[in-house]
Amino acid sequence: MASISIKLFGKTLRNPVMNASGTLGYSSEIEALWGVKTLGAYVTKGLSLTPHHGNPIPRVWDERSGMINSIGLQNMGVEKFFAQHFSFFRKKKTPVIINFFGFTEEEYVRCAESIKPHPLVVALEMNLSCPNIKAGGISFGKDPDMVYRIVKRIKEVTGIPILAKLTPEVKHIAEVALAASKAGADGLTLINTMPALVVDLKRKRIPIKGGLSGPTLKPIALRAVHECAQVVSIPIIGVGGIMNADDAISFFMAGASAVQVGSATFGDPYAIPRTITGVRAYLENNGYRRVEQIMGIIDG
Repeated sequence: MASISIKLFGKTLRNPVMNASGTLGYSSEIEALWGVKTLGAYVTKGLSLTPHHGNPIPRVWDERSGMINSIGLQNMGVEKFFAQHFSFFRKKKTPVIINFFGFTEEEYVRCAESIKPHPLVVALEMNLSCPNIKAGGISFGKDPDMVYRIVKRIKEVTGIPILAKLTPEVKHIAEVALAASKAGADGLTLINTMPALVVDLKRKRIPIKGGLSGPTLKPIALRAVHECAQVVSIPIIGVGGIMNADDAISFFMAGASAVQVGSATFGDPYAIPRTITGVRAYLENNGYRRVEQIMGIIDG
């Protein structure tokens, strides 16, 4: 039987498939269906230093090309997460990636500093799509110099591996990836959602502005993974429009070391276990013994 376990930052993961941040609540919600032990690692909701209330409704919108969400980073705060939920992952022996954010550099630093190393914590995933309040609302992730500076500051306050989750809302994402890598990022998560809005024709208004995810994002994410894999040597976690095993395999071939599944779980709550099973079947049907054998193998 082919092995789909992988090594990431010195830890062994059962498989290379995770949930995307914010798509499985605080994790226990999925337990009745298939359970977090199925995942290679569970990725938390975006956590901030203090609780954040998020945006008013509507917060999600179904589009034929995908889904728009405007949750607004609502969360209970990092301290409460560890107090109320982390014991669940210890009980399940499930690795965790902590997604976190801030609206100022100081908030990023203090949040990262407050998270203590633990054998189950694989990495801290920095959401760099947040608006920098001090910079007039410009996303941290749009400016390579800003990305370099904030990643470097985070590396100075934590010994936990850092994943920089980059926004696709830039002209040359490889430049931003290179800046993150030079600053000491241990890996990249590519990509986040794309800005989008909906028009209500009847009321002549905009009911929701948010981030577009789902199938329409896949080619954009694949290009980002492939381009960045050419300029950095750190692991890349691919995310964006992965609906099934074939999509996941495309990301591995483009250069990803692991993948995250997000919007697909809203239409099919079994999308993640099906993807894991499908990846193993692909390897076995095509004569591969390990998933690493197909990582980055595409030409062009």
